Amino acid sequence: MSVVLSEHLPLLASAPDGIQKLRGLILELAVRGKLVPQDLDDEPAGELLKRIAQERIRQDAATTRRKSKEAPTERNNSPQIDLPSGWECAPLGEVVEIVRGITFPSSEKSKSPESGRVLCLRTSNVQEKIEWDDVLYIRSEFISRNDQYLIENDIVMSMANSRELVGKVALVDVPLAEQVTFGGFLGVLRPISISPKFLMAFLRAPTVRSSLIDSASQTTNIANISLGKLRPLEFPIPPLAEQHRIVAKVDELMALCDRLEAEQADAAGAHARLVDTLLGTLTQSADAADLAANWQRLAEHFDTLFTTEASIDALKQTVLQLAVMGKLVPQNPNDEPASKLLKRIGQERARLEAGGTCKKSKSMPPVGEDEQPFEVPESWVWERIGNYAVQTDYGLSEKTLSMTEGVPVLKMGDIQAGKVILGGQKVVALATEGLPYLFLEPGDLLYNRTNSAELVGKTGIFRGLAQQYSFASYLIRIRCFNELVSPTFLNFVMNSPMFRETEIVPHLKQQCGQANVNGTILRNMRIPVPPAAEQHRIVAKVEELMALCDLLKADLVEARASQASLADTLIEAALEVA
Repeated sequence: MSVVLSEHLPLLASAPDGIQKLRGLILELAVRGKLVPQDLDDEPAGELLKRIAQERIRQDAATTRRKSKEAPTERNNSPQIDLPSGWECAPLGEVVEIVRGITFPSSEKSKSPESGRVLCLRTSNVQEKIEWDDVLYIRSEFISRNDQYLIENDIVMSMANSRELVGKVALVDVPLAEQVTFGGFLGVLRPISISPKFLMAFLRAPTVRSSLIDSASQTTNIANISLGKLRPLEFPIPPLAEQHRIVAKVDELMALCDRLEAEQADAAGAHARLVDTLLGTLTQSADAADLAANWQRLAEHFDTLFTTEASIDALKQTVLQLAVMGKLVPQNPNDEPASKLLKRIGQERARLEAGGTCKKSKSMPPVGEDEQPFEVPESWVWERIGNYAVQTDYGLSEKTLSMTEGVPVLKMGDIQAGKVILGGQKVVALATEGLPYLFLEPGDLLYNRTNSAELVGKTGIFRGLAQQYSFASYLIRIRCFNELVSPTFLNFVMNSPMFRETEIVPHLKQQCGQANVNGTILRNMRIPVPPAAEQHRIVAKVEELMALCDLLKADLVEARASQASLADTLIEAALEVA
């Protein structure tokens, strides 16, 4: 490799997608003749091309394979890159035989290797290597020519696939123990007197992959590489001896990349375990004072601990967990106990129900000592959401429309990371049944009762204007007595890891790809309730620490962007120097 690259290898490898970029650079240098030195004693590639031409004539005379109906491939002696001395450039179609796969009715596919059937590869089998685990078998009568059977050193190409996968190649690098064919979305490039591994390096080089993708015709979901685009592709050909040296060097450097990837994976795993262990010491703190000491020890190593998005997200989850366990801020003995707060909530609900301001709801049973998921401070109380909230309501079932006038309706996708995202919602008419009762107020929580299993139960807090928005029936509104409690604290509780573990996951009901945890279950869910004053102190502390986490993540994003930019600059420099 170039001196520029060698000197900065650690920096490049540690950049975002750095090793992937390094692999691409290795291949680019290989096919440009810059990876290994040339040897003046090597037979020039021009002589190799003469032998290839003779071999093609011999093969055509000796076989009865189908002749191409396409026009002969035109030579283009103006390669896009400067080639070293001794190299030549030729259309790909002159140095390889290209065979398209067979076609057969879908009904003929079989998973069973019955007598009279042949193993048939499809696009899903073309990965970094040929995947032999999930294969099909088709009747041999659909194979009309011997060249439609694979042989060792064939390169299988995905000729029709999604845009990001079309042109993907894999090498048949072992002798085949049985006859194998390939389907119509595949093609085989059969090298003639050139190194198949060098051809693989060429086809996998980033510039070549981009060229193939750009040349592919595109339908709704499928990109297709035609033989008319593949055959004229300019192929730089080194002397045969140099091809073998290049392949050996590529193998050596790719093995280095494998080792770097393994080291990074090991380091990432060790880092994640360390972060989990240290964050665990926080949740195991006996009280706020113990937490403060553990936090200080953690804070001394922030720069080395929280260096990934996953570790920062884990820190956020730990903060929420500490908040709901009563370990984030110290208790104040002068605070009104939560038990008195709950009595006032009950009195306020009765008053509102009597006045018709909110719907009457059935009182939920108290949380018994044996039902409490974890121990909370003495001044706290366990309660059910149905007794804590003033209302829990299903949303509108009316179909929403894309109109400029009307009431915007919030849906499942509008709840993200504990927040309700406003803007771009479809609307319903103001006269829709359920309005104005189902208008949202600032501080209302929206709970997602139906979604995929990993998303059901997500909750966000509404911060918009009163009487402006409503919500869909897949959501449940939780309205608290904002004058008495902090809805933000409840939002933190419902987004904490332990709440999900104890109140959501045990109740997930899966049906037709959707999970559901309904309103009845929601009202029975258990929550830890601190004194009102402590709720506000907790909220202030959580928001302070979440802001710190956001700063850490912003710094991380900026650092990664700088790393990526520097890596790209180094790659460009390596190619220019080369």
